[in-house]
Amino acid sequence: MCFNLKKIPSSIGRLNALKKFYLSSCSNLKELPSSIGQLNALQGLYLSSCSNLKELTSSIGQLNALQELVLSGCLNLKELPSSIGQLNALKKLDLWECSNLKELPSSIGRLNALQKLYLSWCSNLKELPSSIGQLNALQKFYLRGCSNLKVLPSSIGQLNALQELVLFGCSNLKELPSSIGQLNALQKLDLSWCHNLKELPSSIGQLNALQKLVLLGCSNLK
Repeated sequence: MCFNLKKIPSSIGRLNALKKFYLSSCSNLKELPSSIGQLNALQGLYLSSCSNLKELTSSIGQLNALQELVLSGCLNLKELPSSIGQLNALKKLDLWECSNLKELPSSIGRLNALQKLYLSWCSNLKELPSSIGQLNALQKFYLRGCSNLKVLPSSIGQLNALQELVLFGCSNLKELPSSIGQLNALQKLDLSWCHNLKELPSSIGQLNALQKLVLLGCSNLK
């Protein structure tokens, strides 16, 4: 935990064999050098609790080997570059508690290898791009505590590999799209504390693989 680290030298891009780069809790780090895109062997980039990081360099899209990108607790991160859609090997994207993140780029739908997408406590996130339905490998999708999320795109029904959908605490969510019934692999659906949810679509009965349905605290469900 290098709390006082403010800058990474551009020469970091010469580390051709680097596979894992841990920068967690570097709370004074404000930016990454564009040369980071030259790390051709990099598989994991861990930036959790880099609370002063406001944006990512667009060169991050050049990390062809990257499998894990962890940005949890980056409280000042406001946006993701559209180049993130070029990360063809990415399996895990963790944006937990990126509370200033307002939207996701539509290019996120190009992440064909993505298996885990964590957006929990992204409290300023109001909507998801329709391209989210193109994430054919997605297995776990966590939106816990996204209190400003008002609607889910109907394209969510295209997530054929999705096993877990967690919407715990999405208190402004008023309804689920009928397309949710198309999630043939869904095993867990958590709608706890979705206070504004008044009913479930009849298509919910089509979820033949569903093992766990949580409706705790859905006080307006009629």
